Amino acid sequence: QVQMVESGGGSVEIGGSLRLSCVIVPYTCWGWFRQASGKEREWVGTKFSAGDTTYIDSVKGRFTISRDNAKKTLYLEMNNLKPEDTAVYYCAAGYYAGNMRCDFAKWGQGTQVTVSS
Repeated sequence: QVQMVESGGGSVEIGGSLRLSCVIVPYTCWGWFRQASGKEREWVGTKFSAGDTTYIDSVKGRFTISRDNAKKTLYLEMNNLKPEDTAVYYCAAGYYAGNMRCDFAKWGQGTQVTVSS
């Protein structure tokens, strides 16, 4: 069974950038989630196979989700990072559930992103 594996996490200064990568499996939608210490897992954004992408309001204009079909890789480009973006980031894959929703069924192990001054 193919595993979804994230990479690209690390430490960055406020205002910096990071790009996360995730080897994905053939579903119809893929997304990123994050979980800060002591908090619940939070949805960040979803990429649908038709091309549409949705984001949580707090990352709009700063984060971009893209997919390279040939490389079977999902990306999360993060710019202008803030301390509140600090979290473990997870990629996920699932099936389109209508109304721009994804029923996520498979998860990666996560990669840590730390933003500090």
